[in-house]
Amino acid sequence: MTPEALQALLDTPMPFGRYKGRVIADLPGNYLNWFAREGFPPGKLGRLLALMQEIDHNGLSGLLEPLRRR
Repeated sequence: MTPEALQALLDTPMPFGRYKGRVIADLPGNYLNWFAREGFPPGKLGRLLALMQEIDHNGLSGLLEPLRRR
């Protein structure tokens, strides 16, 4: 987990689906957990979704708050 990856969670919008346009950091836990069960998409998007799911699952979403304030 790099600072750049954390910032990308706040800057990258979901490109498809029910939450299209919402930044990855704001996706609901149940949606992230669905990807964890069904499989993350390939590439950067999948890596970011997996990182956010891990952060959310472990209750570490507060790590992103200082970055939101920028």
